[in-house]
Amino acid sequence: MNALSESLEGRLLFAIPKKGRLYDKCTQILAGADIQFRRNPRLDVCVSTNHPIALVFLPASDIPSFVGKGNVDLGITGHDVILESEMEGLVTEVARLGFGKCALQVQVPEHGPIKTVEDLAGKRVVTSFEVLAGQYFGKCDDKLQLQGENRTKIEYVGGSVEAACSLGLADGIVDLVESGDTMRAAGLHAIATLLDTEAVLIKSSKIKHPALEPLIERVTSRIAGVVAASKYVVCQYNIKREDLAEATRITPGRRAPTVSPLEQENWLAVSVMVEKKKVANIMDDLVKAGAEDVLVFNLDNCRV
Repeated sequence: MNALSESLEGRLLFAIPKKGRLYDKCTQILAGADIQFRRNPRLDVCVSTNHPIALVFLPASDIPSFVGKGNVDLGITGHDVILESEMEGLVTEVARLGFGKCALQVQVPEHGPIKTVEDLAGKRVVTSFEVLAGQYFGKCDDKLQLQGENRTKIEYVGGSVEAACSLGLADGIVDLVESGDTMRAAGLHAIATLLDTEAVLIKSSKIKHPALEPLIERVTSRIAGVVAASKYVVCQYNIKREDLAEATRITPGRRAPTVSPLEQENWLAVSVMVEKKKVANIMDDLVKAGAEDVLVFNLDNCRV
Protein backbone atom coordinates (compact mmCIF):
# COMPACT_ATOMS: atom_id res chain seq x y z
CA MET A 1 0.00 0.00 0.00
CA ASN A 2 1.52 3.37 -0.99
CA ALA A 3 1.76 6.45 1.23
CA LEU A 4 -1.35 8.10 -0.29
CA SER A 5 -3.51 5.02 0.30
CA GLU A 6 -2.28 4.82 3.87
CA SER A 7 -3.13 8.49 4.51
CA LEU A 8 -6.68 7.96 3.19
CA GLU A 9 -7.34 4.70 5.02
CA GLY A 10 -10.40 4.94 7.29
CA ARG A 11 -11.31 8.45 6.14
CA LEU A 12 -14.46 9.66 4.45
CA LEU A 13 -13.52 10.68 0.90
CA PHE A 14 -15.22 13.87 -0.25
CA ALA A 15 -14.73 14.99 -3.88
CA ILE A 16 -14.79 18.73 -4.63
CA PRO A 17 -14.48 20.46 -8.03
CA LYS A 18 -10.85 21.55 -8.33
CA LYS A 19 -11.56 24.73 -10.29
CA GLY A 20 -14.22 26.56 -12.25
CA ARG A 21 -17.54 28.10 -11.30
CA LEU A 22 -18.26 25.67 -8.45
CA TYR A 23 -14.93 25.72 -6.56
CA ASP A 24 -15.29 28.91 -4.48
CA LYS A 25 -18.87 28.11 -3.49
CA CYS A 26 -17.82 24.60 -2.44
CA THR A 27 -15.13 25.91 -0.12
CA GLN A 28 -17.75 28.19 1.47
CA ILE A 29 -20.01 25.16 2.00
CA LEU A 30 -17.13 23.29 3.65
CA ALA A 31 -16.41 26.24 5.94
CA GLY A 32 -20.08 26.45 6.94
CA ALA A 33 -20.07 22.73 7.73
CA ASP A 34 -16.92 23.24 9.88
CA ILE A 35 -14.76 21.00 7.70
CA GLN A 36 -11.38 22.63 8.22
CA PHE A 37 -8.44 21.94 5.94
CA ARG A 38 -5.22 23.34 4.55
CA ARG A 39 -4.63 22.62 0.90
CA ASN A 40 -1.25 22.72 -0.79
CA PRO A 41 -2.00 24.31 -4.20
CA ARG A 42 0.22 21.70 -5.88
CA LEU A 43 -1.76 18.78 -4.46
CA ASP A 44 -5.28 17.59 -5.22
CA VAL A 45 -5.73 15.65 -1.96
CA CYS A 46 -5.71 17.02 1.57
CA VAL A 47 -7.00 15.84 4.94
CA SER A 48 -9.34 17.70 7.25
CA THR A 49 -7.69 19.00 10.40
CA ASN A 50 -10.77 18.40 12.58
CA HIS A 51 -12.54 15.37 11.04
CA PRO A 52 -11.54 11.97 9.61
CA ILE A 53 -12.24 13.33 6.13
CA ALA A 54 -10.02 13.52 3.06
CA LEU A 55 -10.89 16.09 0.41
CA VAL A 56 -10.17 15.08 -3.17
CA PHE A 57 -10.11 17.88 -5.75
CA LEU A 58 -11.22 16.60 -9.16
CA PRO A 59 -12.70 17.94 -12.40
CA ALA A 60 -16.44 18.28 -11.83
CA SER A 61 -17.10 16.03 -14.82
CA ASP A 62 -15.20 13.15 -13.17
CA ILE A 63 -16.81 13.32 -9.72
CA PRO A 64 -19.96 11.23 -10.45
CA SER A 65 -17.79 8.34 -11.68
CA PHE A 66 -15.51 8.45 -8.64
CA VAL A 67 -18.54 8.48 -6.32
CA GLY A 68 -20.56 5.92 -8.28
CA LYS A 69 -17.79 3.48 -9.22
CA GLY A 70 -14.84 4.33 -6.99
CA ASN A 71 -14.23 4.61 -3.26
CA VAL A 72 -15.32 8.25 -2.91
CA ASP A 73 -18.21 8.61 -0.44
CA LEU A 74 -19.51 12.13 -1.14
CA GLY A 75 -19.11 14.69 -3.90
CA ILE A 76 -20.29 18.03 -5.18
CA THR A 77 -20.89 18.40 -8.91
CA GLY A 78 -23.53 19.63 -11.35
CA HIS A 79 -26.85 17.90 -11.96
CA ASP A 80 -26.08 18.11 -15.67
CA VAL A 81 -22.75 16.31 -15.18
CA ILE A 82 -24.49 13.32 -13.56
CA LEU A 83 -26.82 12.95 -16.53
CA GLU A 84 -24.07 13.49 -19.10
CA SER A 85 -21.89 10.81 -17.49
CA GLU A 86 -24.94 8.51 -17.28
CA MET A 87 -24.31 7.91 -13.57
CA GLU A 88 -27.81 8.61 -12.23
CA GLY A 89 -28.24 4.89 -11.45
CA LEU A 90 -25.07 4.72 -9.35
CA VAL A 91 -25.24 7.99 -7.40
CA THR A 92 -27.95 9.62 -5.29
CA GLU A 93 -28.57 13.36 -5.21
CA VAL A 94 -28.69 14.13 -1.49
CA ALA A 95 -29.37 17.86 -1.80
CA ARG A 96 -29.51 20.65 -4.33
CA LEU A 97 -27.17 23.37 -3.16
CA GLY A 98 -28.70 26.49 -4.67
CA PHE A 99 -25.66 27.74 -6.62
CA GLY A 100 -24.16 27.08 -10.03
CA LYS A 101 -27.60 27.49 -11.57
CA CYS A 102 -27.74 27.55 -15.36
CA ALA A 103 -29.59 26.01 -18.29
CA LEU A 104 -28.41 23.61 -20.97
CA GLN A 105 -29.79 25.17 -24.13
CA VAL A 106 -29.86 24.75 -27.91
CA GLN A 107 -28.42 27.90 -29.47
CA VAL A 108 -28.27 29.11 -33.08
CA PRO A 109 -27.15 32.33 -34.83
CA GLU A 110 -29.62 35.04 -33.92
CA HIS A 111 -29.98 36.36 -37.49
CA GLY A 112 -29.68 33.01 -39.27
CA PRO A 113 -32.36 30.98 -41.05
CA ILE A 114 -32.77 28.42 -38.23
CA LYS A 115 -35.59 29.42 -35.90
CA THR A 116 -36.69 26.15 -34.26
CA VAL A 117 -35.23 22.83 -33.15
CA GLU A 118 -37.02 21.21 -36.08
CA ASP A 119 -35.13 23.53 -38.43
CA LEU A 120 -31.83 22.46 -36.84
CA ALA A 121 -32.60 18.73 -36.91
CA GLY A 122 -30.55 16.91 -39.53
CA LYS A 123 -27.81 19.55 -39.48
CA ARG A 124 -24.53 19.93 -37.54
CA VAL A 125 -24.58 20.45 -33.75
CA VAL A 126 -21.42 21.02 -31.70
CA THR A 127 -21.39 20.50 -27.92
CA SER A 128 -19.41 19.30 -24.94
CA PHE A 129 -22.59 17.49 -23.78
CA GLU A 130 -22.50 14.75 -26.39
CA VAL A 131 -24.72 12.29 -24.51
CA LEU A 132 -27.51 14.72 -23.60
CA ALA A 133 -27.47 16.40 -26.99
CA GLY A 134 -27.52 13.01 -28.71
CA GLN A 135 -30.51 11.87 -26.67
CA TYR A 136 -32.38 15.13 -27.29
CA PHE A 137 -31.83 15.27 -31.05
CA GLY A 138 -32.28 11.51 -31.36
CA LYS A 139 -35.86 11.95 -30.17
CA CYS A 140 -36.32 14.93 -32.47
CA ASP A 141 -34.97 12.97 -35.46
CA ASP A 142 -37.26 10.05 -34.65
CA LYS A 143 -40.25 12.39 -34.46
CA LEU A 144 -39.35 13.86 -37.86
CA GLN A 145 -38.58 10.37 -39.21
CA LEU A 146 -35.04 11.32 -40.27
CA GLN A 147 -32.90 8.35 -41.27
CA GLY A 148 -29.24 7.62 -41.99
CA GLU A 149 -27.23 10.60 -43.25
CA ASN A 150 -30.23 12.85 -42.78
CA ARG A 151 -30.09 12.54 -38.96
CA THR A 152 -28.52 15.28 -36.83
CA LYS A 153 -24.72 15.14 -36.62
CA ILE A 154 -23.46 15.64 -33.06
CA GLU A 155 -19.79 16.61 -32.75
CA TYR A 156 -17.91 16.92 -29.46
CA VAL A 157 -15.59 19.81 -28.60
CA GLY A 158 -14.15 20.39 -25.14
CA GLY A 159 -14.22 24.19 -25.15
CA SER A 160 -15.06 27.33 -27.15
CA VAL A 161 -18.37 25.76 -28.10
CA GLU A 162 -19.99 29.15 -28.68
CA ALA A 163 -17.48 29.90 -31.48
CA ALA A 164 -18.43 26.82 -33.53
CA CYS A 165 -21.15 28.50 -35.58
CA SER A 166 -19.17 31.62 -36.52
CA LEU A 167 -16.14 29.49 -37.44
CA GLY A 168 -18.15 27.25 -39.74
CA LEU A 169 -18.04 24.09 -37.66
CA ALA A 170 -21.73 23.94 -36.73
CA ASP A 171 -25.21 25.12 -37.59
CA GLY A 172 -26.14 25.17 -33.90
CA ILE A 173 -24.70 24.31 -30.49
CA VAL A 174 -25.80 22.87 -27.16
CA ASP A 175 -24.13 24.61 -24.23
CA LEU A 176 -24.69 25.84 -20.67
CA VAL A 177 -26.09 29.35 -20.27
CA GLU A 178 -25.74 31.19 -16.97
CA SER A 179 -26.16 34.94 -17.56
CA GLY A 180 -26.41 34.70 -21.37
CA ASP A 181 -23.65 37.29 -21.90
CA THR A 182 -21.32 34.86 -23.71
CA MET A 183 -24.17 33.60 -25.87
CA ARG A 184 -25.18 37.11 -26.95
CA ALA A 185 -21.56 38.17 -27.53
CA ALA A 186 -21.23 35.26 -29.96
CA GLY A 187 -24.34 36.38 -31.84
CA LEU A 188 -26.39 33.39 -30.67
CA HIS A 189 -29.80 32.99 -29.07
CA ALA A 190 -31.54 30.05 -27.40
CA ILE A 191 -34.32 28.18 -29.16
CA ALA A 192 -34.84 25.33 -26.64
CA THR A 193 -33.84 24.24 -23.14
CA LEU A 194 -32.76 20.65 -22.50
CA LEU A 195 -32.64 20.99 -18.71
CA ASP A 196 -32.08 23.36 -15.80
CA THR A 197 -29.17 22.48 -13.58
CA GLU A 198 -27.35 23.50 -10.39
CA ALA A 199 -24.74 22.16 -7.99
CA VAL A 200 -25.77 19.05 -6.06
CA LEU A 201 -24.37 17.01 -3.19
CA ILE A 202 -24.17 13.35 -4.18
CA LYS A 203 -23.32 10.04 -2.53
CA SER A 204 -23.04 6.49 -3.77
CA SER A 205 -26.33 4.66 -4.22
CA LYS A 206 -24.88 1.71 -2.32
CA ILE A 207 -23.17 1.66 1.05
CA LYS A 208 -19.42 1.21 0.57
CA HIS A 209 -18.07 1.88 4.05
CA PRO A 210 -20.65 1.03 6.77
CA ALA A 211 -18.41 2.39 9.53
CA LEU A 212 -18.48 5.83 7.89
CA GLU A 213 -22.28 6.08 7.56
CA PRO A 214 -22.73 8.12 10.79
CA LEU A 215 -20.12 10.63 9.59
CA ILE A 216 -21.74 10.79 6.14
CA GLU A 217 -25.09 11.56 7.79
CA ARG A 218 -23.49 14.25 9.97
CA VAL A 219 -21.77 15.94 7.03
CA THR A 220 -24.90 15.87 4.84
CA SER A 221 -26.98 17.28 7.71
CA ARG A 222 -24.51 20.11 8.22
CA ILE A 223 -24.44 20.95 4.52
CA ALA A 224 -28.25 20.94 4.40
CA GLY A 225 -28.16 23.42 7.29
CA VAL A 226 -25.69 25.68 5.50
CA VAL A 227 -27.85 25.65 2.36
CA ALA A 228 -31.01 26.41 4.35
CA ALA A 229 -29.25 29.28 6.13
CA SER A 230 -28.40 30.82 2.76
CA LYS A 231 -32.00 30.54 1.55
CA TYR A 232 -33.99 31.48 4.65
CA VAL A 233 -34.23 34.22 7.29
CA VAL A 234 -36.01 34.21 10.64
CA CYS A 235 -39.09 36.42 10.77
CA GLN A 236 -40.60 37.37 14.14
CA TYR A 237 -43.76 39.36 14.71
CA ASN A 238 -46.63 39.94 17.13
CA ILE A 239 -50.22 39.29 16.07
CA LYS A 240 -53.67 39.25 17.65
CA ARG A 241 -55.06 35.77 18.18
CA GLU A 242 -57.99 36.35 15.83
CA ASP A 243 -55.57 37.29 13.02
CA LEU A 244 -53.26 34.31 13.52
CA ALA A 245 -54.82 32.11 10.84
CA GLU A 246 -54.24 34.71 8.14
CA ALA A 247 -50.70 35.42 9.37
CA THR A 248 -49.71 31.76 9.37
CA ARG A 249 -51.13 31.43 5.87
CA ILE A 250 -48.64 34.11 4.84
CA THR A 251 -45.81 32.52 6.86
CA PRO A 252 -46.36 28.74 7.07
CA GLY A 253 -42.65 28.12 7.70
CA ARG A 254 -40.59 25.14 6.56
CA ARG A 255 -42.58 22.89 8.90
CA ALA A 256 -44.74 25.16 11.05
CA PRO A 257 -44.39 28.51 12.83
CA THR A 258 -43.49 28.74 16.52
CA VAL A 259 -46.33 30.51 18.36
CA SER A 260 -46.04 31.78 21.95
CA PRO A 261 -48.53 33.75 24.10
CA LEU A 262 -47.61 37.27 25.23
CA GLU A 263 -48.41 38.80 28.61
CA GLN A 264 -50.80 41.22 26.95
CA GLU A 265 -54.09 39.40 26.56
CA ASN A 266 -55.05 38.14 23.12
CA TRP A 267 -51.59 38.78 21.60
CA LEU A 268 -49.21 36.12 20.29
CA ALA A 269 -45.56 36.11 19.25
CA VAL A 270 -44.69 34.18 16.09
CA SER A 271 -41.25 33.06 14.94
CA VAL A 272 -40.90 31.44 11.53
CA MET A 273 -38.42 30.75 8.74
CA VAL A 274 -39.23 32.46 5.44
CA GLU A 275 -37.48 32.47 2.08
CA LYS A 276 -34.99 35.32 1.84
CA LYS A 277 -36.02 36.23 -1.70
CA LYS A 278 -39.67 36.70 -0.64
CA VAL A 279 -39.13 38.46 2.69
CA ALA A 280 -40.00 42.03 1.62
CA ASN A 281 -43.42 41.05 0.24
CA ILE A 282 -44.06 38.80 3.24
CA MET A 283 -43.39 41.67 5.66
CA ASP A 284 -45.80 43.91 3.71
CA ASP A 285 -48.50 41.21 3.75
CA LEU A 286 -48.03 40.63 7.50
CA VAL A 287 -48.55 44.31 8.27
CA LYS A 288 -51.74 44.27 6.18
CA ALA A 289 -52.90 41.23 8.18
CA GLY A 290 -52.46 43.12 11.47
CA ALA A 291 -48.95 42.08 12.52
CA GLU A 292 -46.82 44.48 14.55
CA ASP A 293 -43.12 44.63 15.46
CA VAL A 294 -42.14 42.63 12.39
CA LEU A 295 -38.43 41.78 12.62
CA VAL A 296 -36.12 39.81 10.32
CA PHE A 297 -32.82 38.13 11.29
CA ASN A 298 -30.24 36.56 9.02
CA LEU A 299 -29.12 32.99 9.70
CA ASP A 300 -25.44 32.09 9.95
CA ASN A 301 -26.17 28.37 10.17
CA CYS A 302 -28.95 26.00 11.15
CA ARG A 303 -30.10 22.39 11.18
CA VAL A 304 -33.21 21.48 9.23
